[in-house]
Amino acid sequence: MLKFDEWCLGNGKVDLHFSLLNPCKIRLLTEPSSRSPSTFPHDTYYKTPTYPRHSLHFHAQNYFHFSSLNSHSMASPSTWNLSPKLFLVSLLLGSFVVASVGNLYQDFEITWGDGRAKILNNGELLTLSLDKTSGSGFQSKNEYLFGKIDMQLKLVPGNSAGTVTAYYLSSQGPTHDEIDFEFLGNLSGDPYILHTNVFSQGKGNREQQFYLWFDPTADFHTYSILWNPQRIIFSVDGTPIREFKNSESIGVSYPKNQPMRIYSSLWNADDWATRGGLVKTDWSQAPFTASYRNFNADACIWSSGASSCSSTTPSSTSTSGQWYSQELDSTSQERMKWVQKNYMIYNYCTDTKRFPQGLPPECTATTLS
Repeated sequence: MLKFDEWCLGNGKVDLHFSLLNPCKIRLLTEPSSRSPSTFPHDTYYKTPTYPRHSLHFHAQNYFHFSSLNSHSMASPSTWNLSPKLFLVSLLLGSFVVASVGNLYQDFEITWGDGRAKILNNGELLTLSLDKTSGSGFQSKNEYLFGKIDMQLKLVPGNSAGTVTAYYLSSQGPTHDEIDFEFLGNLSGDPYILHTNVFSQGKGNREQQFYLWFDPTADFHTYSILWNPQRIIFSVDGTPIREFKNSESIGVSYPKNQPMRIYSSLWNADDWATRGGLVKTDWSQAPFTASYRNFNADACIWSSGASSCSSTTPSSTSTSGQWYSQELDSTSQERMKWVQKNYMIYNYCTDTKRFPQGLPPECTATTLS
């Protein structure tokens, strides 16, 4: 295991190359128009204080690089200055926002932060704050085994470099399952990076990353996870950005047996989050604050070893149950392809340098989008 500062500091331009002999070689990118995000995948251990934070050490299996990005999959960092055509499409995408108001007192509990996490406005708003002493976090009171989870977030504004806002589903233990949204902060004027990952039986390394087609700090936006026995769909404002299908038929494990809680945290990750740790958190900007509202879970609640849903379909307590067998229709698939063509900046399924012996088996057109 190597110390971070032994392999992740360099000069010139940045590139990341994965190999067993040379896990990470970094060159500092100088042209903003061609800069790819320099970040490292991680798991629950880096998101909550329940586990030790290995701030300077990374396991070799968790390194990855971005040199395989090609021009048609690389979005410009100036993603908020859209062309008229893309601007019109983004307006149409934004019209699909749907949110249900929930009481955050009822659904969540603050788990750490010494008062830096607050539930306000009679349960309508939750805020997480980060300063030089500590971050903060919360978790759901319920565990879920399949469902459609929606939450509106407004991210840390201004210079958010070094900060990470994590919002995810996770079980516990060394063979945990996990479905991740993580928002990697950046310098003022540069876009956030939306990092997604799927863990099953403790195995992750399924990263896809995106820029967003709007400023996620100016207003609230809805981030959704649809998780059923056939697929996991990540959506932003009702627009699907990623689909991970059940590929057990070809030997790929799928999260379907472990109930998961919802977790969220705001914390300092300036040892890796922004340009591979080369840009540090500016503590003069603290406290950093992220806000949450309009939580909705149309889901199977797991309690006392049993699900609130039957073995095949959600119970009548589910508001619709349509999510349990939902798949992307042709219109949704086209919208997802539009996002991936214009805003995806990393896809593990195209990273042949990271997987020189062959891409993971799920990385085919029929099993993963």
